Amino acid sequence: MQNETTTRHPASGSPLTPTQIQQFRDDTPGVAHGNHLNNAGAALVPAPVLQTMQQYLQLEAKMGGYEAAALIKEERKAFYEAVGQLITAKPDQIAFAGSATQAYNLALSAIPFAEGDVIITTDDDYVSNHIAFLQLQRQYGLQLICADNLPAGGVDPDSVRSLVRKHDPKLVAVTHIPTNSGLVQDIEAVGKVCREHDTWYIVDACQSAGQWPLSVEAIGCDFLTATSRKFLRGPRGGGFLYASQGVMDAGLEPKFMDLHGARWRDEGHYEPREGAVRFETFEYNYAVLLGMRAAVEYALGVGLPAIQQRVVHLAGQLRESLGVLGFRVLDRGEKKAGIVTVEMPGWEPSPLVRELRSRNIHTSSASRSSALIDFKKKGVNWALRLSPHYYNPEAEIEEAAKALQQLARS
Repeated sequence: MQNETTTRHPASGSPLTPTQIQQFRDDTPGVAHGNHLNNAGAALVPAPVLQTMQQYLQLEAKMGGYEAAALIKEERKAFYEAVGQLITAKPDQIAFAGSATQAYNLALSAIPFAEGDVIITTDDDYVSNHIAFLQLQRQYGLQLICADNLPAGGVDPDSVRSLVRKHDPKLVAVTHIPTNSGLVQDIEAVGKVCREHDTWYIVDACQSAGQWPLSVEAIGCDFLTATSRKFLRGPRGGGFLYASQGVMDAGLEPKFMDLHGARWRDEGHYEPREGAVRFETFEYNYAVLLGMRAAVEYALGVGLPAIQQRVVHLAGQLRESLGVLGFRVLDRGEKKAGIVTVEMPGWEPSPLVRELRSRNIHTSSASRSSALIDFKKKGVNWALRLSPHYYNPEAEIEEAAKALQQLARS
């Protein structure tokens, strides 16, 4: 059931041309229905993703789920190959998950925490991750420590090194790009520290997969998690987990497995399967897996360096335009990605997002509860979040900036 309609583009770091951008828009039905600047929430899927999922669902409806699954073994295999190519990993180091959070929690469940262990994280870790850390703290009496930030923003690798030397932590956890900011954290430098001290290291790449080139070899992480629906432009309900060879060599396994992730050898013995498949379960959404594979292949066809260059350009244009108009842009860091957060005094988040949607401008908001430490430092209770992608033309960026200017005056 190989989809023949996937558009392929040369993967390079060269700027995308107007002709290419128009082709990407032609491939994206959703652009006809609004100015979509909510790619950090859920991006618009390209036609090959939609077609792939529709074709599989039709096949499943025609013959049944088990029978349809038996016919798509090669397509399922291609998912692991594509994700492996996306992050320079081997296919057997990839596990499909129902979401990035599910993948992250599976990884956390495999780490053998004990009373008194230490987790080192950052001020900008994702809220769901931080909640999981607090749960572990309650269950095991762990100590949770946030490393210092650099003056420009983002975790200070030297602070991580100092804390690792002092506390010998069980885990270091860093979110590459926070959900509430365009900040890009130096996950490679942190990975070097973790490798020097043989410390487990997990990276949340939820907002970077699909807009930023990723190499687990360069990062040096033991686990990496990401979602389908954001900058990868895949369907909702999908994500993936990368688990290193070191994870396998140490015999780490998730808290609970089933017959897919493990073999029942005899009445008193089970054996985890080789590779990251041990983090999967038998039942998952095949249509989502195939749609996610199509989305990853599409991104690889466009080229991650080209996507990164385009997204950084558009986000920079938006920050500059908002700054000229007198808005307080909240993003910090020496490197900034495709999430732009701005303060909107006089407005509440839900009415503002609704008003923008009435103008066919799609955005979202980030609340204080999702960025407790960061927003406390910035002195805001919430921020408007705009997140362009490579298929947005410059005119849509200026349209959004002008709309915010009008609403700020109203």
